Amino acid sequence: MPRRKTLSDEEVLVAASRLLHEQGPDALTFESLGRACGLSPATLVQRFRTKAKLKQATLLHAWDGLDAKTAALAASTPKTPEGAIELLVGLSDYGGIETYAEGLLVLREDLRDPVLRARGAAWKAALSAALDERFAGIAGVPRGIGLLMASQWQGSLLWWGFDPQGRVEDFVAAGLRGFVAALVPDTAVQPTA
Repeated sequence: MPRRKTLSDEEVLVAASRLLHEQGPDALTFESLGRACGLSPATLVQRFRTKAKLKQATLLHAWDGLDAKTAALAASTPKTPEGAIELLVGLSDYGGIETYAEGLLVLREDLRDPVLRARGAAWKAALSAALDERFAGIAGVPRGIGLLMASQWQGSLLWWGFDPQGRVEDFVAAGLRGFVAALVPDTAVQPTA
C-alpha cells in the first residue's frame, strides 16, 4: 500500500501563498491548493474547514513573513536616515508590475478581514517605530516622521505602479531621498552604489 503524503501546515501555507500571489485570491480553493501541494482537497478541508479560514491562514502566514523581514531589516540597517531608506527599499522587492498588481488584490483581502486589518495596524506601528528610530537625535525632525516616511513609501509604490519605468527599488529610493531632504534639509542622504 503506498504511503500517504504528509505536509506540515507551514508547507501547505507556503504553497497557498504562492498560489494566492501568482493567481490571485479567487484562485485559492481547496482543489487548486490540493493540486499545488499534492494533498487531497478533503484533507485540506479537514485542516482549514472553510475557504475563508484557508485564505485567512494563508494571509496570516504572509504577515508573519513580512513581520520577520521587517524585523530583520530593522536589525541590519543603520540607525540613520539613509538606513531608513535602505529599510524601505528592502521591503520594496515586488518584482514587475504584474506581481505588484496581484499584491493589490491580496491587500484587498487584508482590508476586508478585521483580524488581518489588525495585523496591518500592528505592522504599521512596528515599521513606523523602526523608521522613527533612524531619525532619533536629529534636530528639526517632525514628530511621527516614521509614519510620514512609510506613507511616502506606499505612495511611491503606487505611483510607480501607474508608470512602471525602471526598477521599483530605484524609484522608491529616489523618492525617499527627496522626501528626507525636503523634511530634514540638514540631513544628507546619498545614493548608494
